[in-house]
Amino acid sequence: MADVTITIRPNGPYLVGGSIALLDENGAPISTEGRDKVALCRCGGSTNKPFCDGTHSKIGFAGATKAVAEAEKKG
Repeated sequence: MADVTITIRPNGPYLVGGSIALLDENGAPISTEGRDKVALCRCGGSTNKPFCDGTHSKIGFAGATKAVAEAEKKG
């Protein structure tokens, strides 16, 4: 069994569970202390990056699968 589990939420964040090391763009650690699961933003709109703050639902973020399907319907 894996030490880390990543669950892709449709049109939402990546849920990452397990023992992880989260690093910023400079390689500095970002604390996940006290959390056994974190939600990482993938819409780009969170004001609490890299963590999800729910902005995806306010801006109508569509994950790749949904976005491609909608584009194919239009085109």
